[in-house]
Amino acid sequence: MTMAQVSVTNVSKVHVSMKGEPLLALHDVNLAVEQNEFFSIVGPSGCGKTTLLNLLAGFEHPTRGQVGVGGELITAPGWERAVVFQEYALFPWYTVSQNIRYGMQRKRVSEAEQKKLLQHYIALVGLKGFESRYPRELSGGMRQRVSIARALAVNPAILLMDEPFAALDVQTREYMQDELLRIWERERKTVIFVTHSIDEAIKLSDRIAIMAP
Repeated sequence: MTMAQVSVTNVSKVHVSMKGEPLLALHDVNLAVEQNEFFSIVGPSGCGKTTLLNLLAGFEHPTRGQVGVGGELITAPGWERAVVFQEYALFPWYTVSQNIRYGMQRKRVSEAEQKKLLQHYIALVGLKGFESRYPRELSGGMRQRVSIARALAVNPAILLMDEPFAALDVQTREYMQDELLRIWERERKTVIFVTHSIDEAIKLSDRIAIMAP
């Protein structure tokens, strides 16, 4: 039996409110995600989905339990885990190309390799001809494509996606779901996808974890 790529073991997370009161966000969560699996986490607002994703990203630490990748504990953000946020999180003063190259520059990828990867991911997400546009000149769906390309360009093993299509209209959302599956089939990554839409999870996923309030 192969070891799970991502493991969450007996994880609880307690936030502290502004008044100093404890708020239980996660209680005794256990799950395992296999390599190259498309794994969705479904649940209503406030059930701890985003908190769990933040733990997997290394932005937060569990109050109790362990979160690991490939048998190693997650203690901080790392290049092997890239995040696509709901609100795009693009730099408005950067063009499409500059946004996609940002992570590669931080990772100190060579200039020649950056150009090659940029062309590859621009083509992969269908943004050819939009390289010099700024985020304000793009639709919501196109902005999210830039976010996905930027995440993929640093060559992560795991893509963490926090309700990436929630802000889109129904037609664009369905189109982006199809696009994401196309990209995933081309660039096999482990995807952990947070959503409150059961239909979206069923359409996209190999397996689904359901979280309750």
